[in-house]
Amino acid sequence: MIHSKIADIALDVAECYKLAHSNDAGGQAIFVGTVRNQTQNKKVLKLVFEAYTPMAIKEIQKIALTLEERWGALKVVIHHRVGELLVGDIAVIIAVSTPHRAAAFEACQYAIDTLKETVPIWKKEFFEDGEIWVAAHP
Repeated sequence: MIHSKIADIALDVAECYKLAHSNDAGGQAIFVGTVRNQTQNKKVLKLVFEAYTPMAIKEIQKIALTLEERWGALKVVIHHRVGELLVGDIAVIIAVSTPHRAAAFEACQYAIDTLKETVPIWKKEFFEDGEIWVAAHP
């Protein structure tokens, strides 16, 4: 089962856990990416994420299919937030259930790394002295 979402509302870790839960799984790994308070020694005030949603969902589904093929993922949940986020807000949640724990960790790591490389999501960082558009996941 694959559940992907690009949302302009707060993401819910408990919801993702429930969606990824499987009684057939021996392991479930969850990655939660949050907005940190600084980038390159500059204080972050907020971030704005934008996505090309139709393509982002397609790319996320490709990642999930790879998790199923390589690590035997039983359930994959990938949710990403768009819009304005403040320090501490959740930007991305990835939850993966697999038959064994090692595969869950590896699949989750692959999912976030690949998402950063292939999914069309951009962010604008706001600092005390200005703002800049950057790749959301360089």
